[in-house]
Amino acid sequence: MWKPSNNKYGVAIHNWHGDVRFGLPLDVGDSVDIVEECTHWYRGSCPRQSRAVGIFPKTYIHIKDLSKIDPVVAECTQVLREWSEIWKRLYVDREAYKFETLRKVMYSILDSRRELLSATMTQDQTLALQMVVVSKIDWGNRKLGLDLVPRVGPLAVDPHGIGIVKLYNVHVTSADNAKASSSRGTLRRKTQRKILTHHLYFCMRDFGHRIGGDDAEVYFFLYDGARMRALSERFLVKISKDGFSNYIEKLHSNCTVFTDLGAADLNEELHLVAVVMRVGKIIQSDSIKKIEKNNASASGATYRRPFGVGVLHLSDISHFDSSMDSEEREYNFKIYQSEEKDFHLLHELIIKKSTGKYSPIQTGNQNTQGISVSLKLLHGGLGQARLEQPLLFQGTTITRKMGFPDVIMPGDVRNDLFLTLERGEFERGGKNTGKNILVKVLVLDVSGNVLGDCLWGASGMDAQHHYKSMILYHQNAPSWNEMLRLSVPIDKFATAHVRFEFRHCSTREKSEPKLFAFSFARLMDPSGATLTDGQHELYVYKCEDVAKLQAANYMRLPCKARDAHVKPDGNSSFHRSSKEVFVVRSLLCSTKLTQNADLLSLLQWRAHPETIQDSLTGVLRLDDEELVKFLQDVLDALFAMFSNEEGNSTQHSGLVFHVLVSIFSLLQSNKFQHFRPVMNEYIENHFAAALVYKGLITSVEHMAVFMTKAEHPDPFQKCFGSLEYIFKLLIQSRKLFARATGGQYEDSFRRDLHSLFTALNGMLAVPSDDVIIPTQEALLNSTGVVLEQLKDTLPAPELGMLARNMLDAIPRGAPARLIQAKLNAVKDLVSGELFHEDDSRTVVLSVACKHLRMHLGRRDELRLCAEILSEILSHLHELQREQREKVTNTLQHDLDSLCKNILGILIRTISSIKEGSNAVLPQLVACLLGLLQLLDETQYKRYWDELTPNKDPRDLKEFLSMSLLVYEQLLKDDWVVFPTDWLVMKLASNDVLRKSLEEFAKPLVYRFLGPQAFDSQLWWSYFSLAVAFLTQPSLQLEQYRELKRRKILHSHGDMRVLMGFQILSMWSQLGDQKLHFIPSMVGPFLEVTLVPEPALRKATLSVFYDMMQCEQGARGSFRLVESELIDKLDLLISENKGDDEYRELFSTMEHLSLVLLEKVKSENPSWKDAGTAFIASVTRLLERLLDYRSVMQGEENRDKRMTCTVNLLNFYKNEINRKEMYLRYIYKLHNLHLQAENFTEAGYTLKLYASMLSWDRETQSFAPFDNSGQPEWLRKERLYHEILKYFDKGKCWEKGIPLCKELAQLYETRCFDYNKLSEILILEAKFFQNILTQLRPEPEYFRVGFYGMGLPLFVRNKQFVYRGLEYERIGAFTQRLQTEFPAAQILGNNSPPDAAILNAPEQYIQISNVRPVGDAHALKTAMLPVPEKIARFYEVNDITRFIYDRPIYKEPIDKDNEFKSLWIERTTLDITCPLPGILRWFEVKQKSVHEITPVEYACETISNAGKELADLTVQYRRDPKRNINPFSMRLQGTIDANVMGGISKYQEAFFSEHFLKSPQGAGQQAKVQRLKTLILEQIQILEHALELHGQLAPSGVQPLHNRLLERFSQLKQSLSGMGRLKRQHSESIVNTPLPPLPTEKRTLSLGSTGSSSTAQQQGAGANILANPNYAYELDEIYTRPGETPRPVDALSSYQTLSKESLSIPELTRSGSMTDAPPIPNRPRSQNFIAGNNGLVVDSPEVPPKRQHPDSPIAPPLPPRGITPDKRASNPLIFNDFSSTEGGSIPRRHSTQQQHGQKYSVVDISFDDPEADQQPHSLPPILQDVSGGHLNVCYAPNDFRDSGISTTSELNHLNNLSEESSSNSVSTVHHREHCRMSSDGSMNMLYGGGPTPLHITQRESFAISYNVEDLPVPPPPIPPKSLTVLGLPDMGGNEEVLASGIQLNHSINNQHYHQAHNHQQSQQQQQQENDESSSGSNKTEGHSQVSPQHLTLNGVAAVAAAPAPIAAAVQSSNQHDGGTF
Repeated sequence: MWKPSNNKYGVAIHNWHGDVRFGLPLDVGDSVDIVEECTHWYRGSCPRQSRAVGIFPKTYIHIKDLSKIDPVVAECTQVLREWSEIWKRLYVDREAYKFETLRKVMYSILDSRRELLSATMTQDQTLALQMVVVSKIDWGNRKLGLDLVPRVGPLAVDPHGIGIVKLYNVHVTSADNAKASSSRGTLRRKTQRKILTHHLYFCMRDFGHRIGGDDAEVYFFLYDGARMRALSERFLVKISKDGFSNYIEKLHSNCTVFTDLGAADLNEELHLVAVVMRVGKIIQSDSIKKIEKNNASASGATYRRPFGVGVLHLSDISHFDSSMDSEEREYNFKIYQSEEKDFHLLHELIIKKSTGKYSPIQTGNQNTQGISVSLKLLHGGLGQARLEQPLLFQGTTITRKMGFPDVIMPGDVRNDLFLTLERGEFERGGKNTGKNILVKVLVLDVSGNVLGDCLWGASGMDAQHHYKSMILYHQNAPSWNEMLRLSVPIDKFATAHVRFEFRHCSTREKSEPKLFAFSFARLMDPSGATLTDGQHELYVYKCEDVAKLQAANYMRLPCKARDAHVKPDGNSSFHRSSKEVFVVRSLLCSTKLTQNADLLSLLQWRAHPETIQDSLTGVLRLDDEELVKFLQDVLDALFAMFSNEEGNSTQHSGLVFHVLVSIFSLLQSNKFQHFRPVMNEYIENHFAAALVYKGLITSVEHMAVFMTKAEHPDPFQKCFGSLEYIFKLLIQSRKLFARATGGQYEDSFRRDLHSLFTALNGMLAVPSDDVIIPTQEALLNSTGVVLEQLKDTLPAPELGMLARNMLDAIPRGAPARLIQAKLNAVKDLVSGELFHEDDSRTVVLSVACKHLRMHLGRRDELRLCAEILSEILSHLHELQREQREKVTNTLQHDLDSLCKNILGILIRTISSIKEGSNAVLPQLVACLLGLLQLLDETQYKRYWDELTPNKDPRDLKEFLSMSLLVYEQLLKDDWVVFPTDWLVMKLASNDVLRKSLEEFAKPLVYRFLGPQAFDSQLWWSYFSLAVAFLTQPSLQLEQYRELKRRKILHSHGDMRVLMGFQILSMWSQLGDQKLHFIPSMVGPFLEVTLVPEPALRKATLSVFYDMMQCEQGARGSFRLVESELIDKLDLLISENKGDDEYRELFSTMEHLSLVLLEKVKSENPSWKDAGTAFIASVTRLLERLLDYRSVMQGEENRDKRMTCTVNLLNFYKNEINRKEMYLRYIYKLHNLHLQAENFTEAGYTLKLYASMLSWDRETQSFAPFDNSGQPEWLRKERLYHEILKYFDKGKCWEKGIPLCKELAQLYETRCFDYNKLSEILILEAKFFQNILTQLRPEPEYFRVGFYGMGLPLFVRNKQFVYRGLEYERIGAFTQRLQTEFPAAQILGNNSPPDAAILNAPEQYIQISNVRPVGDAHALKTAMLPVPEKIARFYEVNDITRFIYDRPIYKEPIDKDNEFKSLWIERTTLDITCPLPGILRWFEVKQKSVHEITPVEYACETISNAGKELADLTVQYRRDPKRNINPFSMRLQGTIDANVMGGISKYQEAFFSEHFLKSPQGAGQQAKVQRLKTLILEQIQILEHALELHGQLAPSGVQPLHNRLLERFSQLKQSLSGMGRLKRQHSESIVNTPLPPLPTEKRTLSLGSTGSSSTAQQQGAGANILANPNYAYELDEIYTRPGETPRPVDALSSYQTLSKESLSIPELTRSGSMTDAPPIPNRPRSQNFIAGNNGLVVDSPEVPPKRQHPDSPIAPPLPPRGITPDKRASNPLIFNDFSSTEGGSIPRRHSTQQQHGQKYSVVDISFDDPEADQQPHSLPPILQDVSGGHLNVCYAPNDFRDSGISTTSELNHLNNLSEESSSNSVSTVHHREHCRMSSDGSMNMLYGGGPTPLHITQRESFAISYNVEDLPVPPPPIPPKSLTVLGLPDMGGNEEVLASGIQLNHSINNQHYHQAHNHQQSQQQQQQENDESSSGSNKTEGHSQVSPQHLTLNGVAAVAAAPAPIAAAVQSSNQHDGGTF
């Protein structure tokens, strides 16, 4: 039995494989959250496995007690898990800097976590480490954009444990700390107070000078350059003569801390001064020599001598950041020297930069720079600094400041007297040279005994009995400037004195310093005042005998002028000279001694009562420190003087009161803030003046009354600012009096107090001015603490009355400063002790609410109002928590009072300021939420009753409306008042708001639901707010990571579910009123169903049924629900809401509706069908909308968006007929096309809209996103112009012309606007001209199959035909498609996918080229031949049918000749809409497949090869000067391929009797016969080509030509058995039979007179007729028996050249005819490789890359006329060229050079990725009747090479053509009939002789009748000559044609026009015509042959080469020929 486990937490101690049902696999160390448990198992989840819940054995889990886990450690664990995912993503995104930084911080947190887990630190250390860790966590969260963790100290707060107002304040503090945190864990904490004490840690690191073998002493002190005085005493570092690094007297003797520096001391002029003294002989050079000579002399006397001074400027120290820990820094500075007389001023000279008076001392070592020191600034009190930096203070000397610190602590005890030996002036004494004067300082008592251990020359040295100064050489007026510190015990200080002995030091070795004078100074006056601070000029007394220096002898003498101790004595043995003086400066820093005589007089007032007035006046002028030092004694004296023994005032009471106020105000300053406890201690325990309260009350009242009359406001400000201490003393005095008298005069005391407050109120009521306001502010600032002092004296009601009267006394129009002071007083009241007690809290709360209402209503001082509210709500929340079990009536009353007074005005205030960016708005919102958090059901009920007096609901309605509006606006912005990372705050706010909405719902149900009271607007506001709550982003838990989501669910649950059910409950309460919310509530409920919570969704879906039922019952249909549901669905999904589970829930809705409908079937049976259809329709819509939503974002999804948009567009039009939605998506699609620059498609899209408009209607039409209405015909006109612009940009002029005609008719017949008419006609003419002259790239088409379940639904397992972009080849198209579907795999073959691929979860894409099949009826109405530019457009546009081929092999397979079994599978695809259209792709709606036999395929191959060579021959006849290399290469490839066995393979495969009798040859006789004909025709073509090549070949190419002739001869011999080549062209006309004579105009002489007869005889080519009436006849002598001559209709037999009709050979490398271009670098199948001989073999190696065209061996570009087109051709007419003879419009291609040409077997392997590239055909060029003959030839193909092809394997098979897949022959015939070249000519030159023959364009190469299905004999022998016949009237010459003309060449029709079955019927009809009539004048086009490209010996060959092809076929058999 499973039972809850109370959220246990455990860790896996062993691997668990989870090999049981519902088992959850675990690894060692995995943490698990346990939800349930049974006897042996736990059930829970592992955070590592997202959303996985399962079972695991108890024995594998170690349970951890969460209460014992350090919360910071637990937070570290959670943070590291969360950050690790982000860290990995940063690595993937290549965010190197963030990745490295985060890694360092994560490792640091790991280390800290390990330390915390070790539990080896003290509590202080643990706390410090925790603070560092959380600082790093906060820094990382902020940098990573994660949520802020609100914390108090290092611990995160529990949002359920504190009130929401306090939670807000914690968030504010945490946000500030997070912004101040750093990755190192340091925290920029806000300064708590302005004045801080600082300390400077100092350490000397190096001393770079050697002082001539002497020791040295360096004295460091801080110096203020601005005031030119020392700040600290000196610190001594001793330097050994061996160097600083070799001598350390004691550990840390080189380090000190300069203490107690204030903010004023750390200024820009702070310096560190180093005074260096040499310790040795007076003259340094003498001492060095003598020490070297006699070591014994080294023990002689040594003296301090000046050496140098260094100054370090500490300006950067002054720029410290008190919020950051300073780092220890190193500094170097130089030492300077000067003359000895200026040595005492040298540091000042250096600071002033008086460079002329000093010079630097060289160190002798370039690597050192004098003195090297390190400094570090410390903050806080000295005790705090010791705790924070214990290592710095270990053994370190403390160097004291010369003065008190900025903050004086009560416990500080100090008694230091600083003396500075400044200078002396002494007489010369009869000597020529000055003395070397040494000053010896001693401290002696009254008896003359030396006081030891009280004299320091500097810190860092031990206390001494005496101090010896330095010696200045030969100076009678020396200046030393040396500081000393005296610390004399207090008990000896009064009688002690300092004696200065002056001695002359001789430079002689053994002489001792000789005493010659002395001075002395007493430390204390007889009055008790110590030696005053400042300079003292002491008398110098002569004395040479040390024995006479007895204190008794000189203490009676004056030590200085005006010495109070002087006792005249004429018997003194000491004399002085007035010229001699000794100057010292003293400074006392003592907490026990004073130098002030007034203070001493005050303390001794009883002894000298006459001096009291002067003493009090003097005390007012005293320094602060002097008063504070003797605070208790001074106060006792003052209170004793304040009143007499009866309690009455004295003559000094007023002045004493002023002194008291001065002292109290002194304690208010920050400097003495730490003395406030001392003052409180004095009042409570030491104050004993029980009678002073009367005098204090009187004095304060007197000050209040006379405030306006005062000339100086300062005393009054001090008085009222010090009321705290005055009232404390007053109340304590009254207590003492009451205690002594038993409570007498209590009433009198209260009357006095009320009188005092009346005076104070009067003072506040005085009109304010700049003089009075500070005093009034001081009073208000003291009000709170004053009233707190009275809480034990006066009852709470009286206190409330006093507070109310005082605050009410302030005028309403008072200045802002006074208003702020008043509110601060209120804040003090609510945050003080009065608010903590029940009795007084109610009174204070009423006062506070009154003033809060006033200022909230006036919208002023909102910040202070929010702070007051925060204080009130925080305290009430704590009280409520304490009284959780039983709330007191007082608290209930307070809450009611607060709600009644504040709630309404607070909501109105928030509503009025929420629009702006008011900084106080978040705090006010927090206060509102805090107030709502405090209220329960009873308070709400009482408040509702309060708002409905006399049952009038207007106030309640207004409140509810305003509240719901404010809440909704806060929610719709996702709590925008709070920062985005305050998720904890947002969740807590949602929790409070949800609970309050439950209470807000009750008045709606009970007070606004009845028939008369129903308020639909109020209910609508509630529903809207509830839905906004549900759909706010912060509650969408699915967007969060698993850990975060589970944490939210654990702490708050899914609040959406609770709110959703609350909405359903409210809906169910509506009853008959539901109709008011139909259909307006459809949208809100729809948003509820979009919440991915199944239970809520299912419950909400029933509401739709309820709505439908209501509307059906009331209105007879549910059309409004249906319409609104569709609109909202579209809107919500487009806003990126909803998910894939939605459609399943709609099926749930459908099921639910059907179940419910069965219950009412008998009542309304028709509704069930309508509802079912409606739900099905909505489900289909939702599928399309979800598809659209999934591709809404991202540039790579633009094409998908187009598809989804079209799906929606069709749905709205066809299924539900929603015009406005339809138009909206039309414009969306239009905008997408514009972004992609699909201008043609954009035009088609707008045409959809235009087709909906009429020229006849004047009704207003509104377009989406355009609110300006227009009449329909105007909008249609505007649309037409826009469409024309797009068609023009897209070069789709044919589609724009009908629109121009419509507009022209509009302007001409309706508007009569001839200006616009002329403009539109000009545009139409421009379109016509562009069609004929502009270059238009023909698009390629691609079949794309999308397979696999991982693809979106709208393309899944479907095929589409795509229209490529301009110049886009299959490689670029594939890359584009892969960008759109990055997860898809490209299938490497073209085979249909099997079921495994269709059902796989992956994505697969199959891409191949397809060829368009043009519309057969596009030009059916043409009466004359159509120019090719016109015809070609229709052959690649308006296409709905496409074909592609795939090779297949059927048994039996002959390995030696696989042509026997090579079949072609031809697939025909029909798409849903023509291309181009509103998309660049459409789905395939129908697919058909048929097969082409091997013989048919061979015919196609041979026919295309011959055709390409013929076209090339025509080009070279027209332009003989072009590069011969392509021609030579094509001839060589063709002849060599056939000689090497190409045609022989066909002979072997198909020409044997065995084949015809085999099952494979059954019915193939006609096709075999046609193959023979085609082979023989190819021989003729080769013969003419060789003849022309011989004429054009230069001498360098003649050897190749001769070889070609030889090889051609071998080829003919190999074909001699076919019987067709036995008759060759005769060399003489004698051997040529004459043709029969024509009956009418038989001949037309067009030959050139210069032509040779031999050329005439050998010319086997054909010339084109000069006009359609010319024909030719063949010599019937060569007609075999049984042959039926075929009549020829010149017009009907004409065929234009298609794209495939011309072929240009590959170029040779560097002009060589033997080096073919390398194979392009394209991805090939795994087993592809080109062997050494050019054959295709199996190998895993990769073929070499094509070299760059600019490389040395790259072939030269061919002439512009012969460069092959790189586009994959299609079999339709295509013309992009000008009709001039000389050239054509240049055309560039984006893809690179391609191998072969259309219908060529050259350079193609079945595995060659470029095998599918075919060039354009070239249009016929107009004939040039010049020179006496027709000079017409093919136009040059002016396409230039543009790089490597991007097509794929076997795509050439997509270009294979067969008549079986073409349109009907009649259609072909019609198309042939309708075509002509651009100038109307159909004439063409073919032949090499001077007398060219004239034939129709392509009849010289193709017979016009079908031979496939006819058992006909072999074709006739080629004629030797052709006679041109003039046929002016075709109708009258049919017999002539029938009897005289026979064509021996087959016409290769290159167009696909109809399906296979239609073709067969046409063939049968043609066969019947051929058999029955010899007079028919129809010539039908026949089959086309697909190109086959082979790589053969590096040469591009044009022929049917079976051997190379066989190799290609073998490779193709192993690789299925798939394409990309």
